Amino acid sequence: IADYTQRLQQLVERMQKTGAKLVWATTTPIPDQPDKKQTAASIVERNDAAAKVMAEAGVAVDDLFTAITPRLGELQNPNDVHFNGAGYEFLGQQVAQSLLENLPAAETADADDDAQVERVGPWNVTALKSEVPEVKWLDRDKPIHSLTYAGEDFDGHATEVFAFYASPSTIGTGKEGETYPGVVLVHGGGGTAFADWVHLWARRGYAAIAMDLAGSRPPEPVYDEQTGRPVGHQSDGKLRTRLPNGGPNHGHPEKFDSIGGDTSDDWPFHAAANVMRAHSVLRSLPEVQAENTALTGISWGGYTTCLAASLDDRFKAAVPVYGCGFLHEGESVQKPSIDRLGERRADWVREYDPGSLLPRCHVPILFVNGTNDIHYPLDSYMKSYDVVPGPKQLRIVVNMPHGHPSGWAPQEIGLFIDSKCRGGAPLPVPGVPKIEGETVQVSCEAATKLKSVALHYTTDDGLRSKRKWQTVAATIDGNMITAPKPPADANTWFLTVTDERDAVVSTTVQFQ
Repeated sequence: IADYTQRLQQLVERMQKTGAKLVWATTTPIPDQPDKKQTAASIVERNDAAAKVMAEAGVAVDDLFTAITPRLGELQNPNDVHFNGAGYEFLGQQVAQSLLENLPAAETADADDDAQVERVGPWNVTALKSEVPEVKWLDRDKPIHSLTYAGEDFDGHATEVFAFYASPSTIGTGKEGETYPGVVLVHGGGGTAFADWVHLWARRGYAAIAMDLAGSRPPEPVYDEQTGRPVGHQSDGKLRTRLPNGGPNHGHPEKFDSIGGDTSDDWPFHAAANVMRAHSVLRSLPEVQAENTALTGISWGGYTTCLAASLDDRFKAAVPVYGCGFLHEGESVQKPSIDRLGERRADWVREYDPGSLLPRCHVPILFVNGTNDIHYPLDSYMKSYDVVPGPKQLRIVVNMPHGHPSGWAPQEIGLFIDSKCRGGAPLPVPGVPKIEGETVQVSCEAATKLKSVALHYTTDDGLRSKRKWQTVAATIDGNMITAPKPPADANTWFLTVTDERDAVVSTTVQFQ
């Protein structure tokens, strides 16, 4: 019972650290079963311990156990721990009355206002979507502008987030008075705000913002005298400068080990919030089409993209590259760090694994990955795709390399975002492949002409990152694709479709 009491005290403390105000609790109404061997503390002992912990925390307790015990004969099913209909009605009335008596008057008066505040896990979504953070422009003279904006509090102090911004107007290709769709760019592990990335999107006709999510800033870009483009790729972390009021670093301690303490110590909390804050900054700029914005991120940035797209429905499109959820399962290299959390593992999964948030994602989303990615394996990737209820597509290719330039290179990212933000032609949409006899059949909707199709499969076992893949050509007849049936020992397979733009999309991955 001492261990039970200690764990309950720890739970109360952790809940209170989130800022939640605990106002009410109940004892369990389920009685001990006298015919069962008692292997632990009795229900009475546990209820007494729980009531004491709650009293010490200033939490009102509705003692359902004491209220229902005298009436068990009429309110409980015979030879069963469950209650009958009258029993559940009795308990419901007890709970309702107790809540009305113990809910603070101020909270009752503000109930209508509270109902308008959307909170998801540690994030105040309403505030993040409605408030534009304070912005300080550091340089607005060069093609790529630099700025900081206000972030979430960290370690007891306010923070600032560094970002680069570029658009057709800043790089000299736009026309006076033009407005542009916007895109938020999220770096991965070891990354920063990449100047060449925002410049790439500005050349594509977008207003782009890329922030540093590790509390630092990179050096100002150097430009090629002939092309005017940034020279080099800012991958050297040694050249970055820690901001005086920067947020948490993006190492594993900040990503995983901090869970269970103060939320402001958690890198995932800051990452998703600061992406949403960057989105608000972007939407506030006069040259940006606020209702035509998108989001893409690479690796840990893809992970963060999954979180942000599940929280921020202002986006018209999202493209996570590599990153996904269900990192606590399968072969992800992140799994050992999550498993080492012990009793805190479930808390991290609930709060920060994208698999827990993607079921609320209705932003159109394109998942981009390779077959052999060691960080975000196909099993976890497809589980992440499967739980998304909104519009979704896949671009899986064999042996896609992992990295920042490799992650922003696929043209399908831009084409997908164009289709949602600029009225561009959509990517082809293949259906679910089905084996019929000795062939695989799948239909495909396309606004563009289809160029080629292929079946990809592996018969290898072992780590997915080490498996070799085979590719077989398939045929197109109208909107119907036909491919040979995968070999009997193929354990994983899918098809890709390439259109006249050389844009590639894939079917869902099949496991057998």
